[in-house]
Amino acid sequence: MDVINEVNMTRDNTTTFTNCCTLQDVSEEGALLEGLEDSTQLVGVQVVLILAYSTIILFGVSGNSLVIYAVYRFRNLHTVTNFFIANLAVADLLVNALCLPFTLMATLSGEWKFGQVMCYLLPYAQGLAVHVSTITLSVIALDRYRSIIHHTETKMSKDVCVVVIIVTWMASAVLASPLAIFREYVTFDLTPEHSIQGCVEKWPGSSADGTVYSVATFLLQYGLPLSVISYAYACIWSKLRKHVSPGGGHSERHRRRRKTTKMLAAVVAVFAVSWLPFHAFQLAVDIDSSVFDMKDFKLLYTVFHIIAMCSTFANPILYGWMNRNYRQAFAAAFKCTPAEGVLRRVQSRDTVRDTTLRHKCTISTLTQDNTHL
Repeated sequence: MDVINEVNMTRDNTTTFTNCCTLQDVSEEGALLEGLEDSTQLVGVQVVLILAYSTIILFGVSGNSLVIYAVYRFRNLHTVTNFFIANLAVADLLVNALCLPFTLMATLSGEWKFGQVMCYLLPYAQGLAVHVSTITLSVIALDRYRSIIHHTETKMSKDVCVVVIIVTWMASAVLASPLAIFREYVTFDLTPEHSIQGCVEKWPGSSADGTVYSVATFLLQYGLPLSVISYAYACIWSKLRKHVSPGGGHSERHRRRRKTTKMLAAVVAVFAVSWLPFHAFQLAVDIDSSVFDMKDFKLLYTVFHIIAMCSTFANPILYGWMNRNYRQAFAAAFKCTPAEGVLRRVQSRDTVRDTTLRHKCTISTLTQDNTHL
């Protein structure tokens, strides 16, 4: 969220410039007045920002909701990998619902208008959702690595999958807790007649504590997950590339695995590219506070944030584009046919055949005997 620097603070104290689960230390006392006059207050710029955020919210909420519903409704998607994908969609949905609207309003207004309770709740919920998203991406990659590299025919059970998801949320809750604990709802006195509300981070020690947490967040939300994911998919890609299948059932299985891995790798690539400018900009601010003196700092920060948030609606597009099961499920969710029309894939050891399933203006349950996604 956007926060406003307190004018009458001493240089030994700092507030934070926060935007959707991420924080920046602001130590310049003039940052507030400069922020009120920056280009994000221009009408044309605000119109563009409103359109950009609204588009991401629309596609993010609808797309991720569709993924969650498809995994819940269709039996052929009841697999461990898809449960993890649904968990990722839940996290992205929370980011769209709890991050973007409030970030947009705070950016446009230049102050915190959501009250004291939301000051503690929103940053925590946002940080929680982002950590869940990055951890889930890592878990998916490691699960594929285990299955393909080590040829483990005994898949992870659904009970173990549920445990992993619960642990993911618990670990994310702990990692995001400083965003709620070290926070303060304050009033900034601009003039004797005018004051505004702010939601700032308040660390018990020096301002270096905030910088340490910011760097740690960068490593946990971007550096470490990207390293784990990149290594896992590099090994998988190398393994599948060298694999030569003689044909038959194993070739079909290999083809499905390869398509699944391509889809998940594309998800990771979108995550890496979309979040890189945002995290790089934050890291630059942590290293050199003079970055705050840049012209249109707030606008640049917001643009990088918009690019990062594009990852929250890109995942459902990738699922539908690169995987036939999801394409069929998405089509069934929007298609209302009087009798026959929804295809069901019934899979044996060596062949895949399509049959029809009666469907009367409601979402039907798709079944699949043996699927790897």
